[in-house]
Amino acid sequence: MNGSVEILQQCLNCGKPLKGRTDKKFCDAGCKNEYNNRLQREERAAINPIDLILKHNRRVLKQWLGADHHKVVQTEGLLQVGFRFEYHTHHYSNQRGDQYVFCYDYGYLPLPHGRCLVVKDQISQREHYIAKLRDLSA
Repeated sequence: MNGSVEILQQCLNCGKPLKGRTDKKFCDAGCKNEYNNRLQREERAAINPIDLILKHNRRVLKQWLGADHHKVVQTEGLLQVGFRFEYHTHHYSNQRGDQYVFCYDYGYLPLPHGRCLVVKDQISQREHYIAKLRDLSA
């Protein structure tokens, strides 16, 4: 060796020394699969509890809404069946500045006096919701 340093790479999964290309990361396909499966398993373990809460919230909103396009419900009723307001997927603001909170395709608009307007996210119904809000505000 004429003064050069030889860098030995190790398999990211099992730690064995690697031979071959300098950009090689795994000793074989089995180690590569095991490594990636472990990463996915760790990610699923972190996401699953949150996803279960979001799905529960969606089911609660869907049950309360039923076949209606919108429905005003008491916030306390949602809490009694385990709805968790701190978990949601996204927000939607209409032209009036009202901010809806959604769990996937079902959402709610917080209203005064411990009430919520529960809705299903369908673009064709948004104007209907706005009209309903005007009626509720009157």
